[in-house]
Amino acid sequence: MNAGLLQQLLGGNRTWSPPCVVILDAEAAVKTPGPDTIMSGGLKNYAPRYSTGRIDADSCCLLREESALLVIQQQAFKDSTGETCLKQTLTIVDLEHVVGLEYNHFRPLEAIGIPAPLLAEGHEYRPGTLVG
Repeated sequence: MNAGLLQQLLGGNRTWSPPCVVILDAEAAVKTPGPDTIMSGGLKNYAPRYSTGRIDADSCCLLREESALLVIQQQAFKDSTGETCLKQTLTIVDLEHVVGLEYNHFRPLEAIGIPAPLLAEGHEYRPGTLVG
């Protein structure tokens, strides 16, 4: 991905960005498709895992001169005593392996000067309307 475009999307060089998903051309993360543990009759079975190139980032920082992207992840979990713990992970990514960024909103479009598309809010069907 172009470093200049990344700089615009992430808010500048050496500044922290809002949350996004960093998509890499490598299998950089391991995901579980459901709950981590499944209890059945006293036995503890772990959910299957699959590798992916998508990293859920709580924040990113572009280091343009170094051709690197710093990716921060935070995961809250409870230990065996019930105390909430926070696991923080820093991943340093080579910009050559960044394929894309994914957001759950349209705000990055403003950063690159593109207006957000007009999308239908919802569909309203009248009684008797055939759908399908």
